[in-house]
Parts: sequence; C-alpha cells; structure tokens
Amino acid sequence: MNINKLQHARLLFIDEKIRGGKYPNATTLADEYEVSSRTITRDIEYMRDSLGAPIEYDSINKGYYYTEQNYFLPAIDIRESDFFAICVTEQAIRQYENTPLYETLSAIFNRLKEHLPESIRVNTTWIDTSFTFMNDSFTTINPDVWEIISRGLRQRNSLSISHRKAGADDDVVRTVDPYHIVNFRGEWYLIAWCHLRKSVLRFAVSRIHRAFLLEQNYVIPADFNFSSFIGSSFGIMTEPTEHRVSIHFSSGQAPYIAERRWHRDQQIKENSDGSVVLSFLTNSLFEVKRWVLSWGSSARVLEPQHLVDQLRDEIKNMSDIYNA
Repeated sequence: MNINKLQHARLLFIDEKIRGGKYPNATTLADEYEVSSRTITRDIEYMRDSLGAPIEYDSINKGYYYTEQNYFLPAIDIRESDFFAICVTEQAIRQYENTPLYETLSAIFNRLKEHLPESIRVNTTWIDTSFTFMNDSFTTINPDVWEIISRGLRQRNSLSISHRKAGADDDVVRTVDPYHIVNFRGEWYLIAWCHLRKSVLRFAVSRIHRAFLLEQNYVIPADFNFSSFIGSSFGIMTEPTEHRVSIHFSSGQAPYIAERRWHRDQQIKENSDGSVVLSFLTNSLFEVKRWVLSWGSSARVLEPQHLVDQLRDEIKNMSDIYNA
C-alpha cells in the first residue's frame, strides 16, 4: 500500500510527537493536527502494522510511546537513483545471508519497496542478474547471541559469554564489556574488555555459544577507538611489537600490487626490471606470513629476518608433506 503526501506528513507529525516522550494519544494528536481521532488511530495502526513501528499504549500515562527509541520511519520521498542504490546495497548484504543482520536488513528493504511513492516504478530484475558481490568464506553465528551482544553494546550492559577458543575442548565463561563489533573476511569479532584477563580482547562471535545480559553497566573509556586498538595490524590480529616488513614482488604481479592499498602505512618502490617492493610497519607478522604464502614464488620477504626464517621453515614443512 502506497501513501500520499498528506498522510506522509501526518506520519512524520505523529512520529515527532511520540518521539518527544510526552505520551500523546489519538485525541490530543487529532486536536493539534486538526483531523479526526479515527484518522490518527488509522495512521498509528498503519505505522505499527505496515511500517513496523514499535508503538505501544501506556495505560498509566494514557498515551503512545516507542518501545525502541532507535526506530525511524522509512524514507518515502526518494528518487529513482536513490532506489537503484538501495537495490544494489540489498545485493551487497547477501554476502551476510547466514547472519541475523541479513534477516533484519532484508525486512527493512522489503518495507521500503512496499512503501515507495507512486512515481517510483523500477523493474529490479536486471539488478539481480547484473550485480554480484562475492565474499570470502564465512561463519555461522547464533541469532540469539547476536541479539544479546547488540543489546549489550547499545545499552552499555556487561555480558556473560561462553566462548571456546579454536581447537579447545571446553567453553570458558567470561564477563565482558562490549566495545565494538567488526567484520573481517567473513568473520564477526566482538572487541570487549575482559574482566578475567583485565584487558581488551577480540572474540570470534561464531565461537560464542551462549550470552546473557547482566544488570551492571559500564562506560567505554574515552581514549578507546577501534583504529587505535587495531593499530598497525595487517588484519584483525595484533602483537605487542611492531616490525618493518619489506616484500619483493615479481614483475608479473607488480601491477596488481601497485594498484591496491594493502596497508595504511604502505610504501611501494618500483624497480627497473618491473618488480616492486612493498614496505609497511605492522604488529601482526602472523597474518603477513599467511598472506605472503598465498602469492607463492611471486613474493619474497626481504625483512625482518625472523619472518624470513619462519617462511623458510613453513615452506620446508610443506615440501616435506608433498614429497612424502
């Protein structure tokens, strides 16, 4: 069902009044907007049933309120170019189809499509067949765990989580204060203050099997931000010490290396033979090692020496496996 501009204006008025927190009712809203109470009641029913507005009636205060203050009415006045961008974005989120985010965002996109103005008539079939977003491998996470983590982060409530490290046999129960959530190469990570370890740690959400909201609140330190936490990392993992890394790439791979930003601190030196040297400062040699191995014989680490030694040992072990 599409709505006209007059009704859209009323919905915005009702939304503003409810958001004001003064518990307006149909009578007060109708008197102020100079329409009938029945019209306001129909609008509120429409907002609740068709737009998913979390509106409830408070019998004590005798008026309406939002149970979720973060709710916003879906945009109605959009252009065809805006709608095109929405459809492409909908394609992009399909790479997270196994996460609770996907269901929520899909429902939002569907509501937007259902309530477009009459002037917007776009055939989206060609978008489905013309745009594809490919992602790395991804993990499956528990929707209930995701919801609890999100609420804890939103409401600043500490959490009790049952987390199992990769390769471990048992869960470890921890109390954490959630600071940040990040998606890296298909894996969702919770960045949180761990009361057990007395430090900020990262937890793969797929390895959190249970989560409970605690009553105690917390405050994220003013000096915390994710960029500072990750520092000069080459990925999601960090180590205590920074290292200057230099990697030589053959001329065949040089154009591909030169056209991308692999690290925020990177420098690229072009050699006369067409090869390049990529250099950067990082605190995560483990992830650099895995990345270099993915390039095979096209990449050769020049420094630091202990990374060269690690790669030499790894390549020897691989050779032993294939020559066994």
